[in-house]
Amino acid sequence: MISKTYIKKFAIRFLIINVIYFLVKLTINDEDDTLMFDPTGIFYYFSAFFLLMLAWETNDWLIRRELDLDIDRSLDISNGFKILGINLLIVLPVAALLYYVAIFELEHICQIDADDPWLRFRIDFFRATILGFAAILLNMFYYALKQKKELENTMNKFKKEAMTSKYKSLKNQISPHFLFNSLNTLTSLMYEDRDLASDFVSRLASCYRYILDNREEDLVSLEKELSFLDSFIFMMNVRHEGALSITTHISIDPKEYVIPTLTLQMLVENALKHNYYSKEKPLEISIFSMDKNSIVIQNNLHVRQQKEESTKLGLKNIQKRYAFYTNQKVKIETEHGFFKVTIPLLSKDIKDVSIIKVS
Repeated sequence: MISKTYIKKFAIRFLIINVIYFLVKLTINDEDDTLMFDPTGIFYYFSAFFLLMLAWETNDWLIRRELDLDIDRSLDISNGFKILGINLLIVLPVAALLYYVAIFELEHICQIDADDPWLRFRIDFFRATILGFAAILLNMFYYALKQKKELENTMNKFKKEAMTSKYKSLKNQISPHFLFNSLNTLTSLMYEDRDLASDFVSRLASCYRYILDNREEDLVSLEKELSFLDSFIFMMNVRHEGALSITTHISIDPKEYVIPTLTLQMLVENALKHNYYSKEKPLEISIFSMDKNSIVIQNNLHVRQQKEESTKLGLKNIQKRYAFYTNQKVKIETEHGFFKVTIPLLSKDIKDVSIIKVS
């Protein structure tokens, strides 16, 4: 079924072809008032229609083919020249054959009156080359503008989603539920171990100070995030004494990299949320760096039996936030009894608003 978009595109091209034809017709025979109703006019009209539509349709196909070869690639100068060259190699031989047959083989039907047939052929072929070249360039320019607009819309969408997920994550961390659990643990510690209770209060204050200080930032240094995570891990270990083991091994300089705020904490929370754990079957979470490109958050699987299937909104939010800054993917894997999330490390020099590299 032909789409409305294609019908609209065809109608616009049909209108352009008619305008071009009547302008070109004036250059063929200024004294001819019959325009297109004589055999010569009919031939030039349909030849112009055929060649221009051929140029446009093959150009559409070549662009789609080129972009389909690499989903992350855009229409640029490099592949633009390639498409233009292939397009002309398709259209120009067809134009040459069409005019040669009309002028030399079917002159009694097309009635192209020419004192010098080869001169007529060269003029018609040159005109077809110029018009075809212009049509292809305009079509590619249209595609480039369209792609630029789509990229801008995608970037704006990513930016909105990143900001939304950022504030949503911050709101979750300052939620009454989180505070209630922390205060409840603190109440118990005050009767059991006052020194530990004092340390717990200090770590709790540190967590909230970090959250409030970075509530306007979507990116934070890895050093700050690890410092915050250290306090968070301490609180979780106190709350789940003996049932939880969280270890970190970062062999890179954390001052040189940034990550989306609260990413590590959200991934640790994700492991706690979706797994059961006890002193008999502790949950083991490992956070370690791989080369200088990424950090892995890995836990053994003790999957909870949940009433509703997980929506994985937390992981999707992290993926969308990363997509705003880099083409590197957040990898999520489940294998050999472990759940593993690999997050890219971003250079500390990354700009606040980065444009995704698409070429």
